[in-house]
Amino acid sequence: MPEEKPVIMINFKTYNESYGFRAHDIAEAAETVAEESGIEIVICPGFMDIHPMSNHYRLPVFAQHIDGISPGAHTGHILAEAVRAAGATGTLINHSERRLTLADISAAVDAAKRANLKTVVCTNNTATSGAAAALSPDYVAIEPPELIGSGISVATADPEIIENSVNAVKSVNKDVKVLAGAGISSGSCVKRAVELGSDGVLLASGVVKAEDPAVVLRDLVSKI
Repeated sequence: MPEEKPVIMINFKTYNESYGFRAHDIAEAAETVAEESGIEIVICPGFMDIHPMSNHYRLPVFAQHIDGISPGAHTGHILAEAVRAAGATGTLINHSERRLTLADISAAVDAAKRANLKTVVCTNNTATSGAAAALSPDYVAIEPPELIGSGISVATADPEIIENSVNAVKSVNKDVKVLAGAGISSGSCVKRAVELGSDGVLLASGVVKAEDPAVVLRDLVSKI
């Protein structure tokens, strides 16, 4: 069986550049590069853009968050089934900018599985990476908060946290994949993250804020 290629996940966050027509520019660039390279590129747009993105592009679309609730009286919450109906096929959970309690993470993972959504549980250190793996998400994404948006790559600034998180996750559940995030901005960063054992990367501003996202994306996939 051929070895799986690393995955590139782009978190659009809520930048000025990441909604409306600009979001479509990023998604179009991502789809073009995915088709050119054969690398899976996943986009995580804002909630308002999930439906149009899933209809206009062939890329996997993930939500940025869901709540661990069941259908019912939960005004203002994000229902996993509604996200799935809008066209998403997965979701981020517990991003450092949308931190949850352990109980809430567990409930969100359960809700996502109920709605047939893939799950990416974000963590900030080796211990939480191992704990997250016990919930059996599809991915654990290790992102040291101090490096997020810094332009300093975790793959070079803190390579041990990637290696240690991979080991912690695999010791708990060998089927859970690991993504590296925070400061990833070049093909060299992606290559190093994969060499350290990750199954791909989760990034945001390096692509979302780029003047030409396609140029950045081509560089990101160039060494894998």
